[in-house]
Amino acid sequence: MPQELKTKIFADGADKQDILRLYEDKRIKGFTTNPTLMRKAGISDYEAFARDILSHIKDRPISFEVFSDEFGEMERQALKIADWGANVFVKIPVTNSLGKPSYDLIHRLAARKVQLNVTAILTMEQVRDVSAALENHAPSNVSVFAGRIADTGHDPVPMMAATVALCSSHSKQEIIWASPRELLNIFQADAIGCQIITVTADVLKKLSLVGKDLAEYSLETVKMFKTDAEAAGFTL
Repeated sequence: MPQELKTKIFADGADKQDILRLYEDKRIKGFTTNPTLMRKAGISDYEAFARDILSHIKDRPISFEVFSDEFGEMERQALKIADWGANVFVKIPVTNSLGKPSYDLIHRLAARKVQLNVTAILTMEQVRDVSAALENHAPSNVSVFAGRIADTGHDPVPMMAATVALCSSHSKQEIIWASPRELLNIFQADAIGCQIITVTADVLKKLSLVGKDLAEYSLETVKMFKTDAEAAGFTL
């Protein structure tokens, strides 16, 4: 990975083996997870999993998400999660499942110096209101799901650049380019000054391809087609 990249790469996942393996990679500057990833990983005891991971990772930020749909219970969970470690960020969804904004809760928690990662943001209106709610009370993340924006056929780069600009007046707010779809997104995030990008293990595997000679890559691709055709025993 080129040394001049300023965007920090955070690993996104809930597989303990993957997390600890990536922890050994100094290019990985932090970690995030969520209830969906944890369910896919077969985790049944939320707190036990989180505390286990935190017993290994103490020197890089890691985010754990609340899972209640009711704001009072979200607040209780957030305060409990925040108490697990100085490197913990609490993920708060931008709304609950009924579409009710979380801004008041975000403001209360930020004012209590809880480090927050506000997640599932997809509109500039949400960016504006989240940034205003966070203010500059504590280190915080504004997590915009650029990959999901791209999934709808919209180029996420202009919105991500606008998000970086809008939040720049708050020194403790860092923007996350969330749900990337390809390795190129790391370089796009870096080009607009986005501070963090969350990357899944499958995308991280492609880091070794950075700077690869394209002619060589072309030949490897042709060889792959040949090998697979022979292995399949195709005839005409």
